[in-house]
Amino acid sequence: MEHTSWLTGTLVYLAAAVIAVPLARLMGLGSIIGYLGAGILIGPWGLKLVTDPKDMLHFAEFGVVLMLFLVGLELEPRRLWAMRKPIFGWGSVQLFGSAALLAGIALLAGADARLAVVGALGLAMSSTAIGLGVLAERNLLATSSGQSILSVALLQDVAAIPILALVPLLALSSGAHASGADAWLGAAKALGVIAAIVLGGRLLLRPALRWIAGSRTPEIFTAASLLLVVATAALMQAVGLSMALGAFLAGVLLAESEYRRELETDLEPFKGLLLGLFFIAVGMSIDFAVVLQRPALIAALVAGFLLLKAALLWAMARAMPLPAAERPVFVILLAQGGEFGFVVFQGAAQAGVIAAPVGSLGVAAVAISMLLTPLLLVAADRWWVPLLARRGGATPPEISEPQSAPVIIAGFGRYGQIVGRLLYANGIAPTVLEHDAEQVEAMRKWGWRVFYGDATRLDLLRTAGAERARVLVLAIDDVEQSIAAAAMVRQHFPQLAIVARARNVQHLYALRELGVTLIERETLDSALMSARSVLETLGWEPHQARTLALRFRRHTLEQLDAMAPHWKDEDRLIAAAKLGRRQLEERFAQEREQAAQRRLRAGWGTQAQPGAD
Repeated sequence: MEHTSWLTGTLVYLAAAVIAVPLARLMGLGSIIGYLGAGILIGPWGLKLVTDPKDMLHFAEFGVVLMLFLVGLELEPRRLWAMRKPIFGWGSVQLFGSAALLAGIALLAGADARLAVVGALGLAMSSTAIGLGVLAERNLLATSSGQSILSVALLQDVAAIPILALVPLLALSSGAHASGADAWLGAAKALGVIAAIVLGGRLLLRPALRWIAGSRTPEIFTAASLLLVVATAALMQAVGLSMALGAFLAGVLLAESEYRRELETDLEPFKGLLLGLFFIAVGMSIDFAVVLQRPALIAALVAGFLLLKAALLWAMARAMPLPAAERPVFVILLAQGGEFGFVVFQGAAQAGVIAAPVGSLGVAAVAISMLLTPLLLVAADRWWVPLLARRGGATPPEISEPQSAPVIIAGFGRYGQIVGRLLYANGIAPTVLEHDAEQVEAMRKWGWRVFYGDATRLDLLRTAGAERARVLVLAIDDVEQSIAAAAMVRQHFPQLAIVARARNVQHLYALRELGVTLIERETLDSALMSARSVLETLGWEPHQARTLALRFRRHTLEQLDAMAPHWKDEDRLIAAAKLGRRQLEERFAQEREQAAQRRLRAGWGTQAQPGAD
């Protein structure tokens, strides 16, 4: 019977997702609203195909954990350290500013102090799952608003620790002091587990993954990837911390590893499926009995906390400052309630801080705000963003009219501009796509015809004329987006020649693996020009310095070709690089010695130019 029940449940969830999500996308509502709608449809207040969504909600929450792990893989420790100010600065302003406003309004309305604090903290949090899910769906994570939303989400995950510890302290019980001692003990355990994850990640994870990869069994590496995330999440949960925060830390520690790409590939399908189940479970968890009993109160509560948070977020967006075109997404995604609010209200009700019906009201308000968020985004796209554009405060709409230029330039920063200037100087007017709103505005002020668009989107590439163009210049700053755009072009527009910019050697190899052959490293030639200037300043003749630089360039390219088969094996790559450097130094030293001997035989002495031959 249990087997049949499990099979039936799986059938219901998958069928609901397969039917509802494509319909939602077809209506322009996005996949998240499709998942939420599917949950409402099959839940206790719909067709009643599922009557107890709580178990599924806990299971599907692992999708959020996987998502934070993959986000961590995108952030190297140096980059995360560089984000410390927005995380603890603007993140604190959002969380504690929202909580203060909400608590103040609740106190003015006559609410109990404990209720005001719990309600404010539960509603001040935002949904990491919906926020980062929307950013990923729209490919906005690399934008200013995307990075700001990520910073706030990380601060909220960190703040979950003291907030969870605070709820029992508010309980009306004689054990408050004991609870305080327990909270300090829990904090010590939490710090110990975080330290263990950081040290273990530094010392053990890479050797362990290298050993597992050596087995050359792909399914075992996939199992090891899942084990890593599950084990980290279990450790964090054991000490009362956010599972998602632990997974994020593990991802950051592996961001610089040679297995980063393979981990992403293995875990991405699991993340997408479990996130979908999470959103379905959220839709099922909305208690419409509470909503129907007090609809006016629920409506006032949802509208009130959304407007209060939105007002604070809009002020933050102007102060940060964010481009006007990105402010609606920033405000809407952070104004909603979050899945952590479920935990706060349920925990407070169990501890006796608030009454159970009040906790149900809070859970319903949070769930409804999460349900409304995708709809508000659709409304913003149709009315708010165009209004900002008409006022001159936003980037013009994305490229919409079909283009027919022979060349498309994706990315118009410092690199793409040089390519574009040379093409324009020779009578070639390319179609230029740029994903950064501020850059588009700046370039248009200087007279450049630049379209706002994301080169990783198939529909925009078709509009840009990729089916008819001859060359795509891939000059995107972000390595991940560059690789994604190259993969899409190779798949859908195989006739289009790609001339790519590589930020580093790993980027170059990744592009080569996709079949891109016309690649230039952005710093190689400029660095060689500087090296020539150094040699000339030290006494080398200009033609000699030029010859040495050209030979070095040729040797570097030959060495890159030789190392290409081993680019995913860090040890062999390092060994080959050291060997190549040593061979070049020995060759140049031998040539200098031969040149010195020729000078002696010719009677020139030894005081000639340093590079004379």
